[in-house]
Amino acid sequence: MIRILLVDDHGLVRTGLRRILEQAGGIEVVGEAEDGASALRLAKQTRPDVVLMDLSMPAGMGGIEATRRLVRLVPGVRVIALTVMDEDPFPDRLREVGALGYLTKGCPAAELVDAVRSVARGGAYVESALAQKRMLADWSGSAVTPFAALSAREMQVAMMIVDGCRTETICETLSLSPKTVSTYRKRIHDKLHIKTDAELTRAAYRFGLIRDQL
Repeated sequence: MIRILLVDDHGLVRTGLRRILEQAGGIEVVGEAEDGASALRLAKQTRPDVVLMDLSMPAGMGGIEATRRLVRLVPGVRVIALTVMDEDPFPDRLREVGALGYLTKGCPAAELVDAVRSVARGGAYVESALAQKRMLADWSGSAVTPFAALSAREMQVAMMIVDGCRTETICETLSLSPKTVSTYRKRIHDKLHIKTDAELTRAAYRFGLIRDQL
């Protein structure tokens, strides 16, 4: 039996995921969390085999940071990132923090189940449509998104800025000093060739990292 922890800030999404997984057989949902902090607490209590982690939780700790902490807190746990976004650089950044799977919320139910079973066995899984898209981009020589130049930590800070988080919130969530956050902000601006946080938000919208421009 594969033990699953669901992490998503939308109750309806969790209900849908639970129904799909439990109907598949051989899978048990042992807990549900609506944010990163709750996910860490529940994972420590329930010791799941696999965690389905939403990347787009607006409040508190984001999915990338929660994944980074989770794989350290619960040795052996395997994380599959679940997101509405289908663009780089998330697969690379997630691999850096320890995730083994990457799916969009629009993937077929059967592929969700396949991903869970594959990752539970210790394999890695990227949604087939995304894997094909990346392969075709490599063959065509298409330029990758400029966000691919950011490190995993820089990406975390960048997405919190885009989400409208204040420096104090970023410091508290990521355990960083204000000076360090300022340094990351400058690196992000330099790597993306921008000068303001407003330009960062527009770039995130342009390259598909957020759905609606703020």
